[in-house]
Amino acid sequence: MSKGTTPDGVQGEEQVARYVRQMFDGVAPRYDLLNHLLSFQVDKLWRRHTVRRLDPILKRPDALAMDLCCGSGDLLIALQARCKGRVIGSDFSHQMLRVAGGKIASARLGSPLVEADALRLPVRDGALDLVTVSFGFRNFANYRKGLEEMLRVLKPGGTAAILEFSTPPNAMFRAVYQFYSTRVLPKIGAMLSDAPEAYTYLPESVRKFPDAPALAAEMSAAGFREVTFERMTFGSVALHLGKK
Repeated sequence: MSKGTTPDGVQGEEQVARYVRQMFDGVAPRYDLLNHLLSFQVDKLWRRHTVRRLDPILKRPDALAMDLCCGSGDLLIALQARCKGRVIGSDFSHQMLRVAGGKIASARLGSPLVEADALRLPVRDGALDLVTVSFGFRNFANYRKGLEEMLRVLKPGGTAAILEFSTPPNAMFRAVYQFYSTRVLPKIGAMLSDAPEAYTYLPESVRKFPDAPALAAEMSAAGFREVTFERMTFGSVALHLGKK
């Protein structure tokens, strides 16, 4: 498994983090539009399924959860709508948090937001029942550090949930998926956003990211137990769960 995301021409964890932060700041205004358009609205189904799988935790009246790399807040809002406790959103992109804050205010949910790097969370050890990250883990500058940080902030018995793009196991679907993500998606992203380089980086980051079994193995190696994963949409996306 690679150490972390590797944007072309960028080296070192600090530079990688700066690159990713600036990229997401740039795409924030049209992030939701492009997400829904480029996924044909299926991204909503992925998040809905994730929330259903986490429902037993969310039903606890004292549950405390954190959604890392919360971006524009879609998963955060879905989690908080079901949670009887509290869900905190965290992201290191200030512009993404501004978008999320507006949506949270409109939904009248009141989820607090924290501007923080997922590799260095301002959370005490063993504080959380649940940590989630959707479509942000592959952008970590260091995957092992990210997993160890998630493990650190979880209570014993707490759960980590990683929803992320993956490599489809079926060769025919994989070829179609790769053609769409490398040839079609960047062109649409370039036309509809002011950050065309982001929609070249994003599919490339998916291509370089480990497949579902490799990520599950890395979670186990980092210290998680009872690690499982389930594929969705022909394996183009996978939901990983692990416990502390």
